[in-house]
Amino acid sequence: MIAERATVCLAVLLATGASALAQHPVAPDLAVGTALAVLDPAAQPAGTNIPACKSAVDPFPVVLVNGTFSVAEDDFGGMAPSLANAGYCVYTFNYGGHKPNDLIQAIGPIENSAQTLATFVEQVKATTGAAKVDLVGHSQGGMLSEYYAKVLGGAPNVHSLVALSPTTHGTTLDGISTLASFFPDAPEIVGTLCPACTEQEAGSPVIAVLDAGPIAQPGIQYTIIETKNEIVVTPVGSSFIAEAGVVNEYVQQFCPFDLVDHVNLPYDDVVIQLVKNALAPSTAIRPNCLHQFPYPTQ
Repeated sequence: MIAERATVCLAVLLATGASALAQHPVAPDLAVGTALAVLDPAAQPAGTNIPACKSAVDPFPVVLVNGTFSVAEDDFGGMAPSLANAGYCVYTFNYGGHKPNDLIQAIGPIENSAQTLATFVEQVKATTGAAKVDLVGHSQGGMLSEYYAKVLGGAPNVHSLVALSPTTHGTTLDGISTLASFFPDAPEIVGTLCPACTEQEAGSPVIAVLDAGPIAQPGIQYTIIETKNEIVVTPVGSSFIAEAGVVNEYVQQFCPFDLVDHVNLPYDDVVIQLVKNALAPSTAIRPNCLHQFPYPTQ
C-alpha cells in the first residue's frame, strides 16, 4: 500500500512539473485525488495539518470541510496543497463516516458532523494559537460551516466563510444521487445509510433550522462561489445567500467558458484563485482563464 501510494505521488509530481518538487505535490484532477484516497482514505492532502505552520499571507488558519461521500484527500487533493504552496496554513479532517478509515465519509447526521467540525476548530485554534479560523467548505461542507456558525454558535471562532456550491437551502434527492455517482459504492447507500443525504433535501428539518431568519452571522465575511454548470445543488444559483454583506459569485462571471461542475470545483484553478481572493481581499487578483477547468490544477 505504501509503495502504491508513493507511485501515485510520483505521478502527481511528474504531472505538475518539476517546480512541484520544491513544494507540496498538487493532485492535478479529481481522478488522481480519488486514486490517492483509495490507497489511504484516512490520509490528509499534502501540505495540511502542519502544527508549527506560520503564514505571512493570512493570519487565520484555513480549515477545509469536504462534501458528502468524500474524504479530505479526494475532495481537496488539488486545493489544499495549492493553498499551502501559496503560503496559507491549511487544516483538514474527515467526518461523518461509519468507520474512520472508510473511503465514503460525510454521510452521518448533520448535527453530529457539525459537532465534529466544532471540535476540530477548537483543536486548530489550540495548535496555532489563533483566535479565529477561516472556513472553506465544499457542498455539504459549506452548509455544515454555515450551520456551525449559526446554529451551534460558532460565529465568534470564524473570520471568513467561503462556501463552494453549498447546500444552504437544500437540494433534491436526485441531486444527491447524481453526486453519489462520482464515488465508488456511494449510490448503494443513498437514502438508506446516509442520514446527511435526506437531511440535505430542501425542506428537511436541518435546512429549515439553518434557513430560519438570517443565515449570515455578524462579524464573518461570507463568500459563496457557484458554477452555472451545477448538477447537484439545484436549481442553479440556489446556493447563494441573498443577504446584505454576502458576496455571491458565479465562476463564469470571471471566466465565461469555464466548464467546471459541482464535484470539480476544488480542482479548478479559477475557483482556487477566487478562494484566495476571499481569504485575502487586499491582495486579490483576477483569475487566469487560461487555467480554467479542465486545465490541470496547479
